[in-house]
Amino acid sequence: MTSLTLYHNPRCSKSRQALALLRERDLEPKLRLYLEQPPNTEELQQLLALLDATPRALLREGEALYRELGLDRALPDAELLRYLAAHPSLLQRPIAVSAERAVIGRPPERILELLS
Repeated sequence: MTSLTLYHNPRCSKSRQALALLRERDLEPKLRLYLEQPPNTEELQQLLALLDATPRALLREGEALYRELGLDRALPDAELLRYLAAHPSLLQRPIAVSAERAVIGRPPERILELLS
């Protein structure tokens, strides 16, 4: 098994559940506390490639900041990436990343897909 990185917010119950699922399997992922160490646009692009997703898939649409910034309107992907880099609280969580792929842990059990 390759190493795993978990984009983690310890205040988020889903993120804590994902971490617990990994630890129950004796896996200790590298934790990326993305609110303290936000990914830049290049890192976000790499993450999107592993997820096979668009920037919109990374956005937490239920956040008040999402509405305040008007992110519900059509915007180019590059602009969405800049918003995500500038406002990491908008990033979906948790996200588990291996060398080959990544998954958004919604629900947290989805991270187990990386183990197979």
